[in-house]
Amino acid sequence: MQLKHSVLVDVSLDFAWRYRTDITTWKDPPATFALDGPFAPGSRGVTTIPGMEPMPWVIQEVKPRQSFALEMPLKQATLRFEWHFTRIDETHTRLTQRIVLSGENASAYAGQVKAGFGPNLASGMQKLAEEMKAKQGLWP
Repeated sequence: MQLKHSVLVDVSLDFAWRYRTDITTWKDPPATFALDGPFAPGSRGVTTIPGMEPMPWVIQEVKPRQSFALEMPLKQATLRFEWHFTRIDETHTRLTQRIVLSGENASAYAGQVKAGFGPNLASGMQKLAEEMKAKQGLWP
């Protein structure tokens, strides 16, 4: 099972990459995010949502200025979050997020993944695009 959405962002590829790979900019209330090291393969992170068990994840791959992927292990399944960055021109970048659920027990999580991410994927990415545009020039 997979979900996918793209959005055009009015920022340079370099800015989009720096902003999205800085975990301090990740906002999805009430969830909070923590990373135990650099934004690099093998670094471990955790997503915390009040009232739920912390959800660990691992950065699996990083291709600077192109893509990165995080994986969250589930019972006999994996939830993978891929982000792809495509330069359109000097001031525009296409961001694509792909969420992939796989593994022998994936069907047990499919409804929860669709309900949890499907309805909010497009609006969440549009919000991120607007935030990036507003922060460009103000953020380090």
